[in-house]
Amino acid sequence: MKKLPKISEAEWQVMKVVWAKKNPTTNDVVDALTPTTAWKPKTIMTMLKRLVDKGALGFEQKGRIYEYFPKVGEAECEKAESRSFIQRVYGGSLKPMLSHFIEDKSLSKAEIEELKKILEQKR
Repeated sequence: MKKLPKISEAEWQVMKVVWAKKNPTTNDVVDALTPTTAWKPKTIMTMLKRLVDKGALGFEQKGRIYEYFPKVGEAECEKAESRSFIQRVYGGSLKPMLSHFIEDKSLSKAEIEELKKILEQKR
């Protein structure tokens, strides 16, 4: 399994734009993030550069335009981040995490049934 780059919380937002759009340009990423963040375009461009440097993104330059593409998949990054979270917060054990969520009173009956099905499939 290849080593995935460490992606910060802010960089995740940039990656989500790149994963969602096919070969977005710098302007596409800036346009997608400025309405929902307080980031200046220069900040977003810095994050794009960092993600390229980390190996999470690649780019193709077409004249003065940069098009970005992911070099790591969204699903594999989510899986790695989940493992990291479980390790940090629950010492690597799924049982306390699942117990925490299952005991949460905000779960609907449908969610509980879905969890039961998932657990049954794992048997």
